[in-house]
Amino acid sequence: MTSVKSKQHLLARLKNYSSARILVLGDVMADHYLWGAVERISPEAPVPVVQVQREDFRLGGAANVACNLHALGAQVRLCAIVGDDEPGRLIKQMLRGLEVGVNGLLETKQRRTTVKTRVVAHNQQVVRVDWEHTAVLAADLRERILIDIRQSLPEINGIIVSDYGKGVVGKALLDAVRRLTAKEGIPVVIDPKIRNIKYYHDFTSMTPNHHETAQALGIKLENTDAQVHRAGKKLLRKLRLKSLVVTRGEEGMSLFHDTGQVIDIPTVAKEVYDVTGAGDTVISAIACGLATGASLHAAALIANFAAGIVIGEIGTASATMAQVAAAIRGSKDLA
Repeated sequence: MTSVKSKQHLLARLKNYSSARILVLGDVMADHYLWGAVERISPEAPVPVVQVQREDFRLGGAANVACNLHALGAQVRLCAIVGDDEPGRLIKQMLRGLEVGVNGLLETKQRRTTVKTRVVAHNQQVVRVDWEHTAVLAADLRERILIDIRQSLPEINGIIVSDYGKGVVGKALLDAVRRLTAKEGIPVVIDPKIRNIKYYHDFTSMTPNHHETAQALGIKLENTDAQVHRAGKKLLRKLRLKSLVVTRGEEGMSLFHDTGQVIDIPTVAKEVYDVTGAGDTVISAIACGLATGASLHAAALIANFAAGIVIGEIGTASATMAQVAAAIRGSKDLA
């Protein structure tokens, strides 16, 4: 039998990602970057003056998850809300360019599109400015999203819930998703927001970082194997999940199964420039793996290679299937 930690096994599983058909549900946003240089301090206040040299918009939040899935070869559709505004239209245009299904990306005059503007000088973030609407989603909008999810079920083999706390994901929506997917046996993987932690019970998997794990349990948590293992097992039991993936920064990630098995995976990242969006990369790779029959261990190993690529770049980024395959082939830790 081929070892899950062999290059041959992981490359075969990665190749299957092209058959993943993933629905992403959650909060979309635009990541707006202003890139420049600082040469002086403002005479008006003790703050740097950034001379802007260029700007760009990137897909953020659940839209960045869709971008990551596309890069990994998956077929993607998105169920979310944007405002009836220019950032919302730009997000739709960018997603269509990636051939992401946007029939479930609804426009509304009730709320504005979330935009995060980051000012970066000399590869260092100077300040971030957020425009957002975080009220709980109105019942009529929630029902419109559920209609699209119901219609999509025969055509998907996995769901990612990308909760950024902007109001799209809530108890009523999650309860409905749980009922719908349980009947079809579709795996659901959640990127959590702590304010909604009690609503994530009885799903397939969840991908909190170790800080979110501590907050979910109301405890202090050192990033050691012993403490993370205790906390991960407790959170898994508390939410009755089938599995749990706790990401741990420089310490890699820890996997927890409802069978009691715990597996630690060390990070493969050589240099960390920017962790923005790394969680989106991890959940995308894990969901693709589970949707196409990979074990959680294999999916997490692939996710680890993908995250190692993303955090080596500045700003929101994604790892392509070709890049991940090259990283796996070049690994000295795999047979």
